[in-house]
Amino acid sequence: MVSDGARASELLRNGLGRRGLFRAAAALGVAGVVGGAGRAEAKVLQPRQRSNAYLGSSPDTVSWGFLPNRTAKPVLRVGSGSTVTVDTVSHEGILEDQGRDPVAYFGDHGVAKNAVLKDAQAIAASDLEHDFDADGPHVVTGPIAVRGARPGDVLKIDVLDLKPRVPYGVVSNRHGKGALPGEYPESIKDDPETRPYLNEFQNISVFTPVKRGHGVMPGVRFPLSPFMGIMGVATDTAERVHSVPPTIAGGNLDINELGVGSTLYLPVQVPEALFFVGDPHYAQGDGEVALTALEGSLRGTFRLTVIKPGGKAPEVAFEYPFAEDDEYWIPIGLSDPDGGVGGQVTSLDVAMKVAVRNAIAFLHEELRMPKAVAYAYLSAAADFEVSQVVDRTTGIHALIRKADFDRRPGR
Repeated sequence: MVSDGARASELLRNGLGRRGLFRAAAALGVAGVVGGAGRAEAKVLQPRQRSNAYLGSSPDTVSWGFLPNRTAKPVLRVGSGSTVTVDTVSHEGILEDQGRDPVAYFGDHGVAKNAVLKDAQAIAASDLEHDFDADGPHVVTGPIAVRGARPGDVLKIDVLDLKPRVPYGVVSNRHGKGALPGEYPESIKDDPETRPYLNEFQNISVFTPVKRGHGVMPGVRFPLSPFMGIMGVATDTAERVHSVPPTIAGGNLDINELGVGSTLYLPVQVPEALFFVGDPHYAQGDGEVALTALEGSLRGTFRLTVIKPGGKAPEVAFEYPFAEDDEYWIPIGLSDPDGGVGGQVTSLDVAMKVAVRNAIAFLHEELRMPKAVAYAYLSAAADFEVSQVVDRTTGIHALIRKADFDRRPGR
């Protein structure tokens, strides 16, 4: 049996060619949606000149498939309270099962070369090592050192802006993973309706144009709600850190509430925090059941602030990821905060229990609510959502309505 890695090497040597351009375009009904001058649905945000307030994604500023650890060298250094804009690159269109050639892959779906991101092309063509079978898929930009951050602090990440960089994205199911492993895609591989979406690795990718702020698939359109699937700080280890499972240092949390106007709090693990970002999403349903969201490159702007113990951050955030937006406080639970056990999916029940414990702790510590009342309130009025079930470590997050309370935490 030939491994995916071996197939990748053969395909990269021989080239994929322009596979199924007209077949895919006919199946999707999107021929000409994106392309040459005057025909693109939205402006393509190519890389800009690097500066102290801007970080692009290039072979020199990204890691592919793994996350920064304590040995990582920062590619940018900023002060606490600084605002930085980061151009992130989606892994979709550059992975080995798509040819590691975004011009050819997206060209097969009617996208002109000038609408393919130059940084995606550079990363795909680089000598960055990426093991399709073993590494995570994510292109991760950073790390960014934040002066003054020390273990025991919290890094507060305010998401100020998120702009789609291209008017298209991709949803994929690969490696036999997702919410229904062994059932999908195996049960539909021989279905003629599946063939336009099936690649040489027998993985499925659904190219999705963007029109007027909506993703468009055959017979359906849905609103975009961009967010970064990965935001994190470096973990205190010299070991290689896989990009897929989230940890207490953040990473691949995949919480779709973390859009513009949200704030993520992460416990700092190493000096200067070493913040990183990636896995940009245009839209994701709770659970992310097929394995990926609607993946598409984003230009994100973030404010990075160091909070010292006793400062204006929820107490739980000094030990565990915590988030909020204008409407909700968002306690988070992970099934394995150390990042997965032996590569196996860990229990959603565990993630649920951790989320409830963190929610009770937040209500008790910040709002002085008796724990018995907090437990009762959560049962009566809070929603607990599945962040994702596909990243080895599963995630649950609570949504606690701010409007339910007459007072706010002392922040």
